[in-house]
Parts: sequence; C-alpha cells; structure tokens
Amino acid sequence: MKFGGTSVGSLEAIERVSKIITETKGNKVVVTSAMSGITNYLVACCEDLKNKREETIADFEERHLAVARAMFDEKQYAAFMEEFTPRFEAFKKLLRDDKAARGAYFEDNVTSQGERFSSLLLSHKIRAMGYKSVALTSEDCGIIAEGKPLAGNANLRMTETNMGIYVMPYVSQGIIPIITGFYGITQDEKPLTFGRGGSDYAAAVVANALNADTLEIWTDVDGFMSADPRVVPNAVKIDEMSYDEAAELAYFGAKVLHPRTIEPVRKKHIPLKVRNSFKPEEQGTLISRYREIHDEMLRSVAAKTDLSIVTIYSPEVAYRPDVVSKILKKISENEDAIYSISTTLSTIALLIHNNDVKSTLSKLYQMDNEEVERIDVLSDVALVCCVGDSLMSQYGVCGDVFSAVKEVGANVCMISEGASDISLNFVVPNSDVFSVVKVLHEKFVEKESA
Repeated sequence: MKFGGTSVGSLEAIERVSKIITETKGNKVVVTSAMSGITNYLVACCEDLKNKREETIADFEERHLAVARAMFDEKQYAAFMEEFTPRFEAFKKLLRDDKAARGAYFEDNVTSQGERFSSLLLSHKIRAMGYKSVALTSEDCGIIAEGKPLAGNANLRMTETNMGIYVMPYVSQGIIPIITGFYGITQDEKPLTFGRGGSDYAAAVVANALNADTLEIWTDVDGFMSADPRVVPNAVKIDEMSYDEAAELAYFGAKVLHPRTIEPVRKKHIPLKVRNSFKPEEQGTLISRYREIHDEMLRSVAAKTDLSIVTIYSPEVAYRPDVVSKILKKISENEDAIYSISTTLSTIALLIHNNDVKSTLSKLYQMDNEEVERIDVLSDVALVCCVGDSLMSQYGVCGDVFSAVKEVGANVCMISEGASDISLNFVVPNSDVFSVVKVLHEKFVEKESA
C-alpha cells in the first residue's frame, strides 16, 4: 500500500490512512511519500542553502512535531521522540555540513528527508492504535538504486534479495513495515532519488521485491478518468485498464500515476489498484494484464501542454543514420525527455518541453554545419494522447479522430501513429488543446458509452 503526500499531509489525513491500513485484511507493507509540500520546501532549501538552511530546520521540525503533539498522548509522544530525535539530529548535521553540500548526492539526501519523518509519524500512529509497526528507511530495507543523481533506477534483483532478508521477517511476524518512498541507496550507501513523483515507482519496486499479491496506490483522486474532469465535466472513472493503457496515459499527461510505476509490477503480473484515500469506500481503477475488452474505440483522452517541436534540417537524413544517431546523442546529453519523433527525407522533428528548448539548441548548435543545415522551433504546442486497447485495430480510426479535430478548427502539427497498438498521439497548438480533448471525449467516449 502506497500513500501520497496529500494522504499523509495532516493530522486528519494520517488518522484516516492509519484506519485504512489497519482495517485492510492480510499482510501489509506500506510505502509513504513525504507530507504534502515538504519535498518542494527541501528543493528550495538546496537552491539557496546558505540563506534558508536554519529556517528550513526550524520549520521542518515544527511541521512534524505539531502533528505528533496533537496525535499522541504523553507516553506515545515520548516513544515517538526516541526515534525522531536521532533522525532529526542527522538531518541538521547534513544541512550544516558544507563539505557534504559539495557532494554529488547531497540534493538526493536532503530532498528525501521528508519520507524519513512521514514514515515515522505513520508507524507510531499505527502503534498507538494497538498494532505492531516499524518505520524503515530505504537504507534499512536495502532498496538499491543506480544511475545519476536525482534520476535513479532501482536494481530489482538486488532489492528483492535484500528485502527478503530485512523486511519479510517483520511481515511474517505480523508487524506492519512503513517504508520511505522516493529514493533508494547506491551500492556505496549514498541516497539516490527516483525523480519527482518517484514514490509511486518506489512502491512498485517494493511490491516486485516482495512478490506482493496486489499494489495499491492511494492518492487524492478516484482513479484513472476518461479525461481530466477539470477540462471535461462529463469525464467518468475507468474501472479496469491494462498495463499498456495505464502506462501510455501516465506518460502522456494523466497525473494519476507516475509513468514508471507500471514496469516493476508488470514484470511479475502484480495487479495495481489506484484508490482515493479520502473515499476508501470507492474501488478505484484496477490495472492488470487481464481486463474485459469491449468494442469502444476510445477509453481516455489525455493531454500534455507547453511543448515545442524542434525540426532539424539535414541533407538526406534518411540515408545517413549516423547523423540521426549523432543528433539524438547530443540531445541525450541533457537528459531531456523526448515525447515524439518524426522523420522525412531531410528532416527530423522532436517534441520536447518548452523549458528544454534552450538546452537542446545549445547542444545541436555544436554539430557540424554539413550535418545540420537549419533548426526551426514551433513553441507552445500540446500533445493529445488517445488511448484504447482496440484503438488501432479499428478501420478508419485516424480519419474519424481527425475529422473531429477539424470540427473545432485545430491544426495538427505532428502525428505519432503505429508506434503503439493502443494509442494515437498528435500535436495541436496549446490554444486548441482543450477544445480538441472535449470534442474527442464527446464523440468517442460519451456517445459510445451511451
């Protein structure tokens, strides 16, 4: 069971989550995010450490102790402080260590501190309710991470071995482990985060390592929707999805789930449920390898805004795979996400975030003029992602979709079709994207459901 920041963001939220955990039958392992707002606060501290460190220490301590004082009686509070004090002293020492601040993994260490204390609060709350629980850090569990700072990946094999040794004995004794999300540790014991929103991924890694029957991601929404309800008021919850459908939607705009969450559970066919901690009576969305396939063309429409198309002109790029390789290698040096790629005889077009255009161009301008003749940028566009298991198997689907797009007068700037059997992705101007999402939902979700 994984609980997000809003699910543990206050005294009331922690009490609600504790009730959900203790009333769930079977053996349970819990992964938790930091309290809502804490990680952003720690990121800001790292960006201005000299001026913000003392303020951060004081505010961080008070935020957590205020909840603890309100939640525990005198005896319970004393037990909580026995674990809180050494962790907090280590945190203060870290922030005040100028030598540590120059280390490669310093920001990973600082920004993962929130999880170390939210897990402590939640574990002690469960103990106060009369149940056995233990708060474990990623170091305690042996969640092994590899990669560059702030962009780690879990080593699933090594993590499974370690968790069998360090976590399963608690589970077998009926003790509920509360584990820190968001980060793992390198083999030389440096904290390494999994990227923003990485607690979902961390939970999937834990589920994989423990061969869980189910992974439940508890958040503040009812599950995956047929569209963003802020854009489409008639959007409905999707009861069941395949792994592929959920992964496509998560990557291309739906903010329900971190896109990397799917792969660790897919590897072992572990069902994943997205549920609302504020409405525990709702069953949410079930994601698995099996789901009943219906004839609907479209199941959900998502959008990712504030993107740019970078078009690189290169002579005979179709006959020069080495040039394409050089272009992609140059861009990958920045580790910027590429959401779509399209090529012609003499061009290659890349879809990236507006914020990444400057760094991308700086890399491309380093290339030889004979390899790159010209670069054009079309900014402020949006990617529309249409998802459905039966989508690309139906005759005339592209024609139907683009006829609907034409009705709202939107110009299609780029198309990605055929790379996936379950999705059709295309780019329109930012100014048209909400109109496009609305018309597609109306024609292919609402009408077909009716």
